[in-house]
Amino acid sequence: MKCSSQDLKPGVPFLLLVLVAGTAGTARANEPAENAEGFLDGSALSVLSRNFYLNSDYRSPSPADKNYKQEWAQGFIGTFESGFTPGTMGVGLDAHAFLGLKLDGGKGHSGTGLLPVDADGRSEDNYSSGGGAVKVRASRTTLAFGEMLVETPVFDTADKRLQPEYATGFLLNSHEIDGMNLVAGHFTAFKNQDSSSGKDNFFGYGANTEAGGISFLGADLFTQSPVGGALYASELTDTWHQYYANLHLKQSSVFLDANVYHTRDTGQALAGPIDNTASSLSGKYTLGAHAFTLAWQKINGDTPFDFVGGDSIYLANSIKYADFNGAHERSWQARYDLDLATYGIPGLSFMTRYVTGSQIDGTHAPQGGAYNPFDETTGEFVPQQGDGGRHWERDIDLRYVVQSGSAKGLSLQLSHVSHRANTAQAGDDIDRVYVVIQYPLSFGHL
Repeated sequence: MKCSSQDLKPGVPFLLLVLVAGTAGTARANEPAENAEGFLDGSALSVLSRNFYLNSDYRSPSPADKNYKQEWAQGFIGTFESGFTPGTMGVGLDAHAFLGLKLDGGKGHSGTGLLPVDADGRSEDNYSSGGGAVKVRASRTTLAFGEMLVETPVFDTADKRLQPEYATGFLLNSHEIDGMNLVAGHFTAFKNQDSSSGKDNFFGYGANTEAGGISFLGADLFTQSPVGGALYASELTDTWHQYYANLHLKQSSVFLDANVYHTRDTGQALAGPIDNTASSLSGKYTLGAHAFTLAWQKINGDTPFDFVGGDSIYLANSIKYADFNGAHERSWQARYDLDLATYGIPGLSFMTRYVTGSQIDGTHAPQGGAYNPFDETTGEFVPQQGDGGRHWERDIDLRYVVQSGSAKGLSLQLSHVSHRANTAQAGDDIDRVYVVIQYPLSFGHL
């Protein structure tokens, strides 16, 4: 896939409109009935109740000088998805609303990311937000504009706390070619997981842009084949060009997955000079109720592999707490999954994994850049990471989903995370416990 830098600049919204208009006359003979489903006939309304407890026990001094952070909150996520009006070009609307309520959390242990924190350092008692997107469909191509969830390898909103992240902009999905999904987007605002409103800033490990936003273009390839792949390119305004490629193989008991990113600074290079290649390779083998995964990951470059959007890293060793994306880092993963339905407990699953990373050296990051800034108090450059950095993480998950009855779909997840690092890696020594109870309510078509 070839694309010029002009394809990824703020002119993308106009390009998306042209693409959608250009597909208006390409509907196949069997598609008018699909397009005529109706605005309400094709709609769905759902509410997700999410009860979230999070405890972070710091085994080394935390950045906020807290021994631990602990919050318990209740969230409700309402989602409405309409169908499309009849005709060659159908119009629809997607909307969402969120309410978060504090159940426990004081000033001394706030800041888990479940709840906003006020100027006094206390968790807010409640917060809420809402948004939506207008969507237009022609043939098998959809263009949406507004606030939405985004899921691509180069920009992906996360759903790891009480409220999902949302981004505001344009998103185009096209399935005109069988076995291929074409995606393009341009986003200028981002709503964080503990915020009530979107802002025009995008933060990474060192990257920070408050103008222009992020644009991307990509394709998911061979989507109906055992062998698949993806190619994407993105631009973070005056910060970087980022390119991504994936190749994977799915068989009955084997899954192989390879990912690679390449990032280069562009424009004003607001995060400093960047020339970074990140890659990973993983293999999963399933034997009855058991699944075994091995993964390897490598970062080539004097800066960390950086990204914006909480889940915009599709490397194998990006897990619950750490991403193992330090400058020059090498990491390995071993993982085991167990489906206890085979042993008479349908809906119960267990997972544990261990990842270790080493050879981190952030001391060669360009001086004055975001990863090696100048400290005016000491008069020296202070790299984010030192030389000889190493760390490890162990995750344990137990999850149960009710399979039938009035509570069908109710899920309970208990997770424990341990992370240990030396001073050169600069991560926290932390033990973290998650308890998440979710109950989805679907009201079907209106």
